[in-house]
Amino acid sequence: MQMEFDYLAIAIAAVVAFIISGIWYSVFGGRLSTLHPAYGEGGLPSASDAMVELVRNLVVATVVAGLATRLPVVTWPGAILLGGALWVGFPLVLLAGSVYHEKVPGPLAAIHGGDWLLKLLAVTVIVSVWP
Repeated sequence: MQMEFDYLAIAIAAVVAFIISGIWYSVFGGRLSTLHPAYGEGGLPSASDAMVELVRNLVVATVVAGLATRLPVVTWPGAILLGGALWVGFPLVLLAGSVYHEKVPGPLAAIHGGDWLLKLLAVTVIVSVWP
């Protein structure tokens, strides 16, 4: 069975996810720097950081589009349900494991979890109900 993707919706979803993350982490940047030394330098991300994040978001948007197409999800409520289920099944479970097994600070995982929730909801809605 061949899936038809709306590549414009996927690209827009990836860019929207990138923007959401940028806003999210600019709000929580100060808190991040107190939670983990990797965030202590501050400043703007490098061009290579931005490119890596765009590619990661493109992969996520493509996978979500494939799932939404196969299920098929074509309504806002269905998209929100799929996005929430994906968040619980993947980022939430992975972040909970990192808190438990690797002693990642809970507030750090919560910041990352919030970013993933917003991104997955936005991506799922865009790739599912895009005209």
